[in-house]
Amino acid sequence: MKRKISVIGAGSGMFSLNMIKDLCLTPNLKDSEICFMDINEEKLDAAYHLCKRYSAETGVELEITKTTDREACLRGADFIINTVLIGGYQGWKEGWELGKKWGYRFGGSMHIMHDEAFWINFYQLRMMEDILLDIKRICPDAWYIMVANPVMAGITYLQRKYPEVRLVGLCHGFGGVYNLAEELGMDREDISYEIPGVNHFVWLNSFLYKGEDAMPLVKEWVAKKAEEYGKKCKFSDGLGPKPVDLYKKFGLFPIGDTANPGGGAWGSWYHTSREVEERWNEDPDTWFREYFESSLSTVEKVKKAAFDTSVKVTDLIPFEHSREPMIPLIESLACDIERVIIVNTLNDGEYVPGVPRDFEVEIPAVVSARGIQGIRTAPLPKSIIARMYRDRIAPVEMELAAFESHSRELLIDLIMMDPFNRTKEQAEGFLEEILNLPYHKEMKEYFTP
Repeated sequence: MKRKISVIGAGSGMFSLNMIKDLCLTPNLKDSEICFMDINEEKLDAAYHLCKRYSAETGVELEITKTTDREACLRGADFIINTVLIGGYQGWKEGWELGKKWGYRFGGSMHIMHDEAFWINFYQLRMMEDILLDIKRICPDAWYIMVANPVMAGITYLQRKYPEVRLVGLCHGFGGVYNLAEELGMDREDISYEIPGVNHFVWLNSFLYKGEDAMPLVKEWVAKKAEEYGKKCKFSDGLGPKPVDLYKKFGLFPIGDTANPGGGAWGSWYHTSREVEERWNEDPDTWFREYFESSLSTVEKVKKAAFDTSVKVTDLIPFEHSREPMIPLIESLACDIERVIIVNTLNDGEYVPGVPRDFEVEIPAVVSARGIQGIRTAPLPKSIIARMYRDRIAPVEMELAAFESHSRELLIDLIMMDPFNRTKEQAEGFLEEILNLPYHKEMKEYFTP
């Protein structure tokens, strides 16, 4: 049966290319229509031509279409993937410069010195809801797959408000477990695991290698090899001194974006000064600078490869599965191929004990034509749950309360939850400068007292 997969924000060339590659490697979905939508025609055209060429080069000629009209993209859709980032990287960087001016640092809250800053999330949450309302009107039976950040706040907000919509969030941060497995000399096919928590705050609480408990092997590696690894690894490494110290402190290993700059560089005590960061081999500023430079370089490669027929697109990216969860999830739902996939959803089945039932969690789930059925995980230590409440759940609840009530005072309270905030005047001054940026006129009016 033919299916339509719609990608909103498809101008992100490498994301779209990885998805097309995975579709080319998934025979069950080769007769699907893939519709790319973006408001940036230049980026949309580049992604479209790149993916069309990749499909042709692999001999799996998928039906790929493009449009700048969101309603046309959604019409007849079975699956909608949201990858949109409103405002691009410039919105992050200008806000961060103001944050630094007012005394905030990476490693504080995710709502200031991170890509889920409140001035980004404001637009993202509205966009997520607008798309959802279009889905309800145009294709109400479709699955809405949230890849764009903020996954934690977005899933919590939308699933509370619209429980009737088929909605799920995806994040690839859990893949950090494969880096740990590789360091331990394990093939990924031989491991199984549980990494529960909330998005960007997940912990390895079950780890099996060839059916046997592998936690003792992690403990042995930490005791005998982690120190040497930490001397040789790059800064902000997922197995570096900081994650190892968190393992020693909490008893479980933080995975993926839990402690690295991509997840907010938690916790703040490793980032109180540049000297402290150097002691822990952490450098979020350089990490993000290299991320931006790499992203811009990728954009240029995509633009060049899209229209330069002298370059084979398949030389740009190898013809093997990307390990991203989007296409496996769609195949399981569409073709009734049961598999376990890490998803982000409400904790309404108490999948992560201790987290509120109406809050987002990241968990393993059985996915098939029956839908997405969460798996209850083993409890996390109370020390981790306590930190989860303080540093992840509470700020998101404050952000959503401010968003839903248009309250500037609650937005100030959100800023004051940052560990590097010292006074209310600091928070008020920072917020005023953010709201006075010329492109935040709409947000300023939204939060007018």
